[in-house]
Amino acid sequence: MSATVVVTVLTAAWVGFSGLSLLRRAQFVVEPLVQYGVPRSWWAPLGVAKIAGAAGLLIGLAVPVIGVLAAAGLVLYFLGAVVTVLRARSYKTVAFPLLYLAPVTATLALGLTA
Repeated sequence: MSATVVVTVLTAAWVGFSGLSLLRRAQFVVEPLVQYGVPRSWWAPLGVAKIAGAAGLLIGLAVPVIGVLAAAGLVLYFLGAVVTVLRARSYKTVAFPLLYLAPVTATLALGLTA
């Protein structure tokens, strides 16, 4: 199994779990969103975006352009999350969106080199 497959599958699982946790309104996900001032009306679309991105990463294993587009979209998503955390001045929690941004960025880089 190649590094691309391993990184892609693990990243998709990580992002997909986050999306499902948001849709299920898991306390560890929604508490920070309240603190950051993210409107509740955005929660479902944000969760769906994460799940769609995770699915796109997996589809990208068969159709590489889909994977690259999904990874690029997720990079933008998590960059937006970093900005949201910083705007809320929650510097102690900025590591959390970075924990998603890093593997998504790695997945994008691997997809672009494949």
